[in-house]
Amino acid sequence: MAEQIPLTLPEHPRLAQNILHFARALRRAGLPVGPGRVVDAVRAVEAAGFTDRMDFYWTLHACFVSRPEQRLVFAQVFRLYWRDPRYLEHMMSMMLPAVRGVQEEKRAQSAEKRAAQALLGDALPDLPEEPPEEEATKIEVDASFTVSREERLKSLDFEQMSTEEIAEAKRMLARLTLPVKPLPSRRGIASLRGRRIDGRRSLRAALRQGGELRELAYLKPREKWPNLVVLCDISGSMSQYSRMVLHFLHAVANRKGAGWARVHAFTFGTRLTNITRHLATRDVDAALRAAGAEAQDWEGGTRIGGCLHAFNRDWSRRVLGQGAVVLLITDGLDRDDAGLLGREMQRLHLSARRLIWLNPLLRWDGFAPKAAGIRAMLPHVDSFRAGHSIASLEALGEVISSTGDSGEKARLMALLQE
Repeated sequence: MAEQIPLTLPEHPRLAQNILHFARALRRAGLPVGPGRVVDAVRAVEAAGFTDRMDFYWTLHACFVSRPEQRLVFAQVFRLYWRDPRYLEHMMSMMLPAVRGVQEEKRAQSAEKRAAQALLGDALPDLPEEPPEEEATKIEVDASFTVSREERLKSLDFEQMSTEEIAEAKRMLARLTLPVKPLPSRRGIASLRGRRIDGRRSLRAALRQGGELRELAYLKPREKWPNLVVLCDISGSMSQYSRMVLHFLHAVANRKGAGWARVHAFTFGTRLTNITRHLATRDVDAALRAAGAEAQDWEGGTRIGGCLHAFNRDWSRRVLGQGAVVLLITDGLDRDDAGLLGREMQRLHLSARRLIWLNPLLRWDGFAPKAAGIRAMLPHVDSFRAGHSIASLEALGEVISSTGDSGEKARLMALLQE
């Protein structure tokens, strides 16, 4: 066993203390920073020195960043913490709402608000209070601000949300529903005004009357409720969207009277994981924590073709009966062979009554099916829709039973044929 090297603090102990507070800010912004990484960072800075800003940046970057999607958050917290005045001004203007007057809105980059809240959340200056004689006006402004904030939150990208906005968005997702219309089955039930004649019941009634057939009995189709099958991509590029979609899915699975016979959920990155049983847990945090512990490939790579092959081979015949609807949540960026992905998508499409693809990349106005994975998947879906905000999930509930809704598929298929 290697001997532990004692930690010796740098010549100026304030630098070590600042690194500690910087690590706490990164942890509040969502990075998995523990005491071991803090110790490694102090030792690395002691070895590399503190003479050049870029060297200092990359030294801390090597200690605290372990995934590509964490780079942007680290860069923003670093600039804000280590005193970039213009960046601090931008963060403050983004964190404070403009109640009076008109202020130019600056669109936050991905995870930018979480970086700002990690450092400024506890130290925001209070807004000036209104004078007592304008109390009625104050109440009116507060009410309108609340409504506009909820409307803005509905259309806000999940990646653009701060920590507080993410918590509020989860509460809003818990109230959403995903109703579905029943399907007519081949079996029938007794009806006074049905279109089909119930021969057996008619003959039994005639036998009671001495064989005389006085009236006919009718049948109407028996209603059946379909299954909802969700295949959710949990790779690194989809991690934030996947968490929000799984919150929404948990609410749908535990909503009584929504109409679904059963909700089946699968996650995939580099392998397929069935998390259906975890959705039965009433506490959403406990359910997602258990699902995350079972899905070992969270925030990893992507093998959509291989995972769909595993689903078609092992699960499609079990869960895709009774006219099931399949929701596929992924950005379509795949490492597998496009031919394999196309074949498995075709098989999945033929097994489901409706296959709906939710892609967060569709939020961009100039989105085009240029990636090989997207080009292979697009022809085999019934509807192609965005899935990046509360509003997009809310709209899904309105069109999921509409067989004529294809979303953006027709427009993108036209681009493929050019």
